[in-house]
Amino acid sequence: MKYLRLPLCLCILAVVIAGCTTKTSQNNSSTDQKTAFDTLKGPSDFYPKERVKVLVVGTFHFEYPGLDAHKTSDENKVDVLKEPKKSELEELVAYIKKFKPNKVVIEARPTWNTMEKFEQYKNGGFTDKRDERFTLGMRIAKDLGLDTLYALDAHSLIRDLYEKDSVLVKELTNKIDGEADDAYWELSKKWLDYEDKIRLKLPLLDYFKRMNSRENHRANYGLYLTGNIGNSDGQAADYLSMWWYNRNLRIFAKLVEITDGPKDRILVIFGNGHAALLRHLFEATPQYEFVEFDSL
Repeated sequence: MKYLRLPLCLCILAVVIAGCTTKTSQNNSSTDQKTAFDTLKGPSDFYPKERVKVLVVGTFHFEYPGLDAHKTSDENKVDVLKEPKKSELEELVAYIKKFKPNKVVIEARPTWNTMEKFEQYKNGGFTDKRDERFTLGMRIAKDLGLDTLYALDAHSLIRDLYEKDSVLVKELTNKIDGEADDAYWELSKKWLDYEDKIRLKLPLLDYFKRMNSRENHRANYGLYLTGNIGNSDGQAADYLSMWWYNRNLRIFAKLVEITDGPKDRILVIFGNGHAALLRHLFEATPQYEFVEFDSL
């Protein structure tokens, strides 16, 4: 058999044509794949577009009960019943009311007798109280003509377990050293002291926007994740999940329970430590839309 010998230039041309054909085929294939990817659905496509809107207002405690690890010194405490903070509080309340909630939730438990206090408040009572449950929660609910104020704070699982079997709980937590050195907590104290100082200078509304930012919430949640979390044979992790995480999950479960439908607009006023975790829960669930505080 004789072989046909083509000139070199024709061989090169044939290779080029073949390459172009292959490239065109690949491009067409890529285009087809891109078109297919453009039509792919994400998880959110399978849930209703209309969701319950939730505004979580993380706050410092206006009456400074001193129950948290960080204590604000007397010279750095603000008084929301005296100027200039009194006028700043009016601005803050007006801003929050832009959300137009149909339900207001506060950090209180059944023993606080919320509805009894709310009725007294609507009749002129508790005007001398700085507590944000009065100056924010009840004030906003009253101004908007709402007849119910929801008290949805919760005890944690570790408390229930302790009441049933304190010996077991002590065995589960006996390796946790509450006085252990924590370099990150020492740094955090400087941050928290700084926040106390700028709270005196910033208008309340500006400070609340700062306090309820994603960065601040993330840092606030991070305060619970240092120290003993990695050096107590897992006990600190168990304790944190049964105490802090569980408590906020229970609060979230109560919020789900009072939700009637996508028309709801729920205002949640809690200490900012709770707000950090509640943000995570509301952002993750397909039932709710987390409204950024500075977006109003």
